[in-house]
Amino acid sequence: MAKSTRSKRREPTSGDEPVEPPNQYAWIAYAVATLLVGGLGGYVLSLQNSPGPTAPAATTATVPAESVPVVNETELRAYRDILSRDPANVAAATKAGNLLFDGQRYAEAIPFYQQAFAGSSSDVNISTDLGTALWYSGRPAEALAQYDRSLAIEASHAQTLFNMGIVRADGTHDYPGAIASWETLLKANPGYPDAAKVQARIADARQKLGATKEGSGASGGR
Repeated sequence: MAKSTRSKRREPTSGDEPVEPPNQYAWIAYAVATLLVGGLGGYVLSLQNSPGPTAPAATTATVPAESVPVVNETELRAYRDILSRDPANVAAATKAGNLLFDGQRYAEAIPFYQQAFAGSSSDVNISTDLGTALWYSGRPAEALAQYDRSLAIEASHAQTLFNMGIVRADGTHDYPGAIASWETLLKANPGYPDAAKVQARIADARQKLGATKEGSGASGGR
C-alpha cells in the first residue's frame, strides 16, 4: 500500500505552523502572514507499493495511525474563516487542503484544492495535489483527468508524471500507459533523484504487461 509524502520543497519548517496560537484573532493574522510568504509545492505518491484498483479508498489507512499527523482544527478553522471572507484566497485554500491531506483526510481536502485550482488554474502543483487527493479517495479516472490538466500546464512535471504512472499501473492496469509516463519522466528530468526506483517500476510494469499478454493468449487458445 502506498502512502503520500510531502515533497522536500514543501516540508514545513519549525515554527511554520504553531500548534497553540495565543488567540483566534492573532492566529488568523499569523495565518495570513504565513500565506503571504509560504511556498507552494506538490505531493508525490510513494515509491513503495500503491493501492490496488479495487480499493484505492482504503489508502486513508495505509500509514500506521500513530504516524498520521492530527489535523490542527484551530488552524483549519482559521483557514475556513479566511475563505469565508475571501473565497478567492488561493493560499488559504491550498493550506487547508495540505493540512487535511497530511492528516489523510483526502476527501475533505478535495474541495479546498478545487477552490484553490479555480483561482489559480496555472499552478501545476495545486492541480497535481488535487489529482492525488482524488486517487486516494478512490477516484482514479478523475485523478488521471486532473493529471492531464497538470501536464497541459507543464508537460515535464516530474511529480505529475510519476503519480500518473502509479495510477495507471495500480488503478487501471494500463501498464503501457504507466511505462510511457515513467519513461517520459526520466527523459524530461535526467537528474530525477529516484530514477533507479522509477526504472524498477518500469521493469515491474513490463513484467505484469507480459504476464497479462500471456494470460490472454492462453485463454484465447482454449
